[in-house]
Amino acid sequence: MKTVNHKMSTLTGKNSQVSEVCTEESSNDCTPTKNPYSCKICCKAFSNNVNAKAHIRTHTGEKLYSCEVCDKTFRKQNYLTIHIRTHTDEKPYSCDVCGKAFPTKSNVAKHMRTHTGEKPFYCDMCDKSFATNAEVKTHIRRTHTGEKPYSCEVCGKAFTHQYSALIHIRRHIGEKPYPCKVCDKKFATNAELKSHMRTHTGEKLFICKVCGKKFANQFKETIHMRTHTGEKPYSCNICDKRFVTNVAVKSHMRTHTGEKKFSCKVCGKAFTHNQYVSIHMRTHTKEKPFSCEVCGKAFTQQSNAARHMRTHTGMIYFFDKSDIKHLEPMLR
Repeated sequence: MKTVNHKMSTLTGKNSQVSEVCTEESSNDCTPTKNPYSCKICCKAFSNNVNAKAHIRTHTGEKLYSCEVCDKTFRKQNYLTIHIRTHTDEKPYSCDVCGKAFPTKSNVAKHMRTHTGEKPFYCDMCDKSFATNAEVKTHIRRTHTGEKPYSCEVCGKAFTHQYSALIHIRRHIGEKPYPCKVCDKKFATNAELKSHMRTHTGEKLFICKVCGKKFANQFKETIHMRTHTGEKPYSCNICDKRFVTNVAVKSHMRTHTGEKKFSCKVCGKAFTHNQYVSIHMRTHTKEKPFSCEVCGKAFTQQSNAARHMRTHTGMIYFFDKSDIKHLEPMLR
């Protein structure tokens, strides 16, 4: 395989051209164009030297612009400008239909398709349509090829998206570049920070269509909906018992292994899950943080309060006691 040595220093000066920096060796047998600002590696032509220089960085991997907050680097200044908005939460572009704000124009364009229903991107294998090209690529990897090209260097876990792999790696190294300005708690992703901020503001944007209960994030609302539908998409590989969440499966697996790595500091009783320790501690503190909105009766667990509420509402839920244990920490 031929290698290409790019000397970026020769790009300086008014008369410098991209053709001067690309070596005669090339991975492609492309025909150079008459355009003075054309790349000898891929033959792509540009209208000016500035764009040509930026393009060369796609071959060299050079990233001149770095974020002062998290040190992430970028090839172009405008890429850095857009990235900075993930820290400042600046959203200068808004939807004309619903007013939702976004950091980039392209985000607005993609969002508009949620209103129009437009899906201009198609899968070549099954003709299924999608709102974005990124969704098509994800669909092909997950449905048709099963390809997961990005893997964790620590544990080897594979991912379909590079972003997902980067977020996963942060779990290993403990990197949390997004701090809360209210309580200084830090998070691995900006999405997690936004969700956390609602614990301070009390904002609950996601509402259950069945019972009207409100949630701070969509994930909790999705999990809650399964208490109405009875959906249990996760199963145990040993006993085939099904669960509402993947976290619940992992906790259940400890009933097979006998592992109890969480213990009470007061009496030493051991538990399979840390959340069970928190619940157990209330037997010592006599704390009852969950109360009935109708009669005011207080309970140590949210599941007990939910069961009690049925005496007032008559609402039917499709879950058993084991599900309640796993769901309680998720729905607080």
